[in-house]
Amino acid sequence: MLAWTLLDTAKIPGGEETLRLKKRGHEFSIMLGANELMNSRLSGSEEALATFACEKIAAHKAPRMLIGGLGMGFTLRAALSKLPETAGVDVAELVPSVVAWARGPMAEIHGTSLTDPRVSIIEDDVGAVIAAAKGRYHAILLDVDNGPDGLSRPSNDRLYDLNGLAVTLTALAPGGVLSVWSSGPDPKFTTRLKRAGFSVEEKPIRANGKTGARHMIWLATKPAGG
Repeated sequence: MLAWTLLDTAKIPGGEETLRLKKRGHEFSIMLGANELMNSRLSGSEEALATFACEKIAAHKAPRMLIGGLGMGFTLRAALSKLPETAGVDVAELVPSVVAWARGPMAEIHGTSLTDPRVSIIEDDVGAVIAAAKGRYHAILLDVDNGPDGLSRPSNDRLYDLNGLAVTLTALAPGGVLSVWSSGPDPKFTTRLKRAGFSVEEKPIRANGKTGARHMIWLATKPAGG
């Protein structure tokens, strides 16, 4: 078996730990400490995060989407494959090196997604982008810090607490959808979504579609008259 090669490291703004980008053959891995955050062989649930959301907003002729976290680009690529040419997709990525990796050593995975005219890359905290958006987005997709039970930045908890969810509700257009990826179920988060004013669907899904670890995606919809 091939050995892993360390390609680069990156500090997380506001955090104490370091991201590590590794490669083995054609396989990439992004690690945080002993935890693997992403692997290029396992993309099914990240793609489903976008597919489910796109199905919810399919009636819009020019939908606007915000993706929180670029990662390995699987969510972005899946969204672009479903959205019309009139769509607009903002991608908020906190760690500049993750964007640099997408344009450098992992360019083969990202393909042409970063140069797609529908896409704008925002190197900023997705929470700040959400806070500045008032009814702007038809869909907000969050794949940030392993889900509501974060690993890398305690401040990410503010995205998922009741106040943060209220801010996200305001950032969505009426009938808009919040799609959230997590490494596992979280009944307390489901309750918070409902308390914040969303109608909620839970979508259990395997890491690679039909195999792998069991992940969770929430689809939380803002009332159409909200």
